[in-house]
Amino acid sequence: MSDGRLPTRRRWAGWTIAVVSVIIVFAVSWVVVRGFGAISELQNLRHSVAQLRSAIDDRAYDRAERIAPRVADHAALAHDLTSDPIWRGFEFVPWLGQNLTAVREVAEVADDVADDAVSPIIALAPDVDLATLGFAGGRIDLTTLPTIAEPLAGAAAALADASTQARLIDAEVSLPPIADAVREAKALLRDATSNVGALHDASLLLPGMLGGSEPRTYLLAVQNNAEPRSHGGAIAALVLVRADDGAISIDRAMTGRDLPSLKDPAPTDDAVVALFGDAPGRVARDLTSIPEFSLAGEHLAQRWQDAFGGKVDGVVAVDIETMRRILAATGGVTFDGFSATDRSLVSILTAEVPATAADPRAQDAAFAHAATAVLTAALSSQEPAAVLAALSGAATDDRIRVWSARPEEQELLAASSLAGAPPTDGESASDIGVLFNDRTGAPLGAYADATISTAIGTCEGAPTTQVRVTWTSEVPEGIAAAAPAPADGAPGDIRTLIAVYGPDGSTVRGGATTAMLGARPVVQQDVTVSPGESTTVTATFTGGGAGERVARVHHTPLLASPDVVRADVDCG
Repeated sequence: MSDGRLPTRRRWAGWTIAVVSVIIVFAVSWVVVRGFGAISELQNLRHSVAQLRSAIDDRAYDRAERIAPRVADHAALAHDLTSDPIWRGFEFVPWLGQNLTAVREVAEVADDVADDAVSPIIALAPDVDLATLGFAGGRIDLTTLPTIAEPLAGAAAALADASTQARLIDAEVSLPPIADAVREAKALLRDATSNVGALHDASLLLPGMLGGSEPRTYLLAVQNNAEPRSHGGAIAALVLVRADDGAISIDRAMTGRDLPSLKDPAPTDDAVVALFGDAPGRVARDLTSIPEFSLAGEHLAQRWQDAFGGKVDGVVAVDIETMRRILAATGGVTFDGFSATDRSLVSILTAEVPATAADPRAQDAAFAHAATAVLTAALSSQEPAAVLAALSGAATDDRIRVWSARPEEQELLAASSLAGAPPTDGESASDIGVLFNDRTGAPLGAYADATISTAIGTCEGAPTTQVRVTWTSEVPEGIAAAAPAPADGAPGDIRTLIAVYGPDGSTVRGGATTAMLGARPVVQQDVTVSPGESTTVTATFTGGGAGERVARVHHTPLLASPDVVRADVDCG
C-alpha cells in the first residue's frame, strides 16, 4: 500500500532538475543583464569620447579633464561586466557564445586604451593645440611639435596594439544590437588610432619636412579616380609646393601630361611589368599604377627633375575625394568658369569638364586649376582644424600617399599607411587587396561600382581564402554614346585591369599567378563591361596564410567606396 510519497530517487531527481533550472535561469538572467549593461557602457563610452574630442577642439581643457575620467570609467565598467566566470562560460554556448566573446574583447581593448592612451593626450592638450598644430595663414608652427613626440609615442603605440587586436574581433555576430555596438567601438578605435598616430608622425616628420632646417620642395600629384590606378587614379595634375620654416606656398602647377613620355621606359620591377607592362615606366600619368608607392614617388620626382631641373624632396599623392573633403572644410572655390563646392566638385571634374572639353589635355588642365584653387583655399582657411581633420580622414581611408627622398624620413613613413606599401600579415589574420587600373582611356570610372566579398574555409582539405570582385558599369546612355571605345570594346564600355593579391605565403588555386608582390601571389584579369552590366573576378588562395580571418581588405580608393562583404567559400 502506497503512502502517496514519491520514491526517494525520483524526489532527488526532481529537486536536481529544479535546482539546475534555477541556476540556468539565474545564469542566463545574469548574462543578459550584464550584456545590456556592457553594451550601454560602450555606447556611453562613444558619447564621452565625442564630448572629449569636442572639448579639446574647443580648447576647453577644464571640461576635457572632467570628461576624461568618464571615458575610463565607462571602459572599465564594460570590461568588468564581461569578464566574470559566468560570462566566460557562456562564451562556449553555440551561436550565443560568439556574440559574448565579441563584446568582451571590445570591452577589454577599450579598457586598455582608456588607461594607456587617453591620459597622456589630456596631459598634452593645454600646452599644444592638437586640433590645429599651430596651423594658420598657410604656416604650421614647428616649435612645439618636437615637445609632444615622446608623450604621444606611448599613446600611439597603445592604440596601434589595440587596433591590431580589434581587427581580429568578429563583428559579423548574430544579434544586431551587439553587432552594432562592436562595429561602433571598432570604428571609434580605428579613428583614434589614425588620429593619434598621425599626430605622433607629424611631431616627428613635420619639423624637417616643412623646412625647419632648410627649405623643401614637394610635388603634389592629384589623381583622377574616374580613371582608376592602384593608388587612386591617373595623375591628372602636378603642383609644385615649397615649404620654408613651416610656411607653405604654391610655386607652379601643370598637368600630368606635361611630363613628356619616355621612349625607353625607366626600370620598375618584375611585378609592375607583369601587371601593367612598360606604361608606368614611360607615362607619368600611369606611375600610380605601381603597387609600391615609394617606387612611384621616386620615379615621379626623378621625371620632374629630369624635365624641369631643381630638386624634389618628396611626393604627396591625393585624389578627388581628398579635395572634396577639403572643400567641405573651407567652402567653395572657382576655376575655369566653374563654381565648385564639396557637393559639386566630383560632378564638375568627372562629368561637366569632360562634357565641355573633349581634349584630354584640356580636362587635365582643369584638374590642375581646380587643385590649385583647393590648395589655396586650404592654406588660407579660417578653419584650420577642419582642414586638418579632412586630411586626417582622407589619410585614414588610404587616399593620401607620401614619399620622402630623405632615407630617415622615408623609414618613418614606411611604418605608416601613408607609405602605400603592401601590408604585412599578422600571426592570426591575413590581409588581402584589390587593385583597379583603368584601360578605357576615358573618365568612365565615375560610373562604376565595386563589391568585394571575402570568404575563408577549406577546399579539398586545404585552408582557403577566396575573394570575389564584382565590377558594375552604370554609364548613362548619353555619356556612353559620346565616349571613346576601348580596345576590343564598344563606346561606353569600361575596360579595367582587376588585380587581387592574396595572403602572405599563399598560392593560387586553380589558376595562373600573374605576378608576385613580395610573397603575395597576384591574380589579374582584364575585363570589359558594357553599360548596365556586371562581371565578377574570383581569386582563390590556399596554403600559407590562407583560411585565416581576413583582418583588412585593401583596395584602390574609388570615387564610390566598394561594399566589402562576407561570403561562403565556393570550391567548385
